[in-house]
Amino acid sequence: MSKKVTVKLFTSESVCAGHPDKIADAISDAIVDALLAQDPYSRAGVETVVGANQIALFGEIKTKAKVDFEEIVRKKIEELGYTNPAWGFSVESTFTNNLHQQSPEIALGVDRDGAGDQGMMFGFACKETPELMPLPIALAHALVRRIDEAREKGELAWLRPDGKAQVTVRYENDKPVAIEKLVAAVAHDEKTSAAEVREDVVNHIFTPILKKYGFDLPKDEDIVVNGTGLWHIPGPESDAGLTGRKIVVDTYGGYARVGGGAFSGKDPSKVDRSGAYAARYIAKNIVANGLADKCEVGLAYVIGHPKPLMQTIETFGTAKVSEAELYAFKDKLIDTSVKGIIETLDLRRPIYSQTSAYGHFGKSNLPWEKAVSRF
Repeated sequence: MSKKVTVKLFTSESVCAGHPDKIADAISDAIVDALLAQDPYSRAGVETVVGANQIALFGEIKTKAKVDFEEIVRKKIEELGYTNPAWGFSVESTFTNNLHQQSPEIALGVDRDGAGDQGMMFGFACKETPELMPLPIALAHALVRRIDEAREKGELAWLRPDGKAQVTVRYENDKPVAIEKLVAAVAHDEKTSAAEVREDVVNHIFTPILKKYGFDLPKDEDIVVNGTGLWHIPGPESDAGLTGRKIVVDTYGGYARVGGGAFSGKDPSKVDRSGAYAARYIAKNIVANGLADKCEVGLAYVIGHPKPLMQTIETFGTAKVSEAELYAFKDKLIDTSVKGIIETLDLRRPIYSQTSAYGHFGKSNLPWEKAVSRF
């Protein structure tokens, strides 16, 4: 008797570095990096808002660093490709700085190595890709990274700095077997027709990335490029952006749970960020060491307290060792106090700009992605 095949579809999206929300994330993280480069004990909760010809900073900092905030902002906007004032947002847009000192009441708890806020966070890993990430979000990130690369290298000269991609994966018995749907939205110049845009995206974006991951293109009718037909005006002129609004893109594409707080713009005393990185570090190392095929780690903290109130490990029936061995492995891998996370992962460094686009996880050069041998 043949085994019953269980079929499901799962969709994840990612966005280009020039998406309005990612512009905001990039600016916030560039400021965090600038502060940490001068003062590793800087504290920051930097929120950026970008809109039609407007850039504004909000939030709080505590630092000995001396930085030119406007210079950082304008340099980042130029790096992201917004150099044409005709797009309604550029390096020439109006800048406002509303940052202020960190609350002394928050500082009181952090000064004792406690968490900078309450919150819960999750980390996840699985065997679907070499980077131990879910396939839908890994593919979506790869597609938007390729879109940005094609623009930056001049391979597709008509591209403008904004875009999105969405991938639907077909699973059979929890194994990814095919790509069912592909979607891209890319800003382009007025000279290039919708047909040309579609052809170039299929040939230069979709095809090479799917080939790299070992998949074929879906049927032609299951590929959508620029669903409204045209997209000429990129960025905040079309849609305002805000730091931390792409938390599902930043994590696991909806495949696993996410915590209550975003990451960008925050120094590592903020457990929204450092706790999520620690949870991924634990989950990835459990999978990388063959202790489980799939793993989700949960942590929860309260402001002013150094250690987590909750630590959970869920392996979805895929564990190869006992629950006690999993927790023992976690305890040897990392001290999950705020101080322990920061020291183990060496987080008081200017490393955060590289996280502001294409996700915070699955990048081998980041410290929470390091796989260590089983003890």
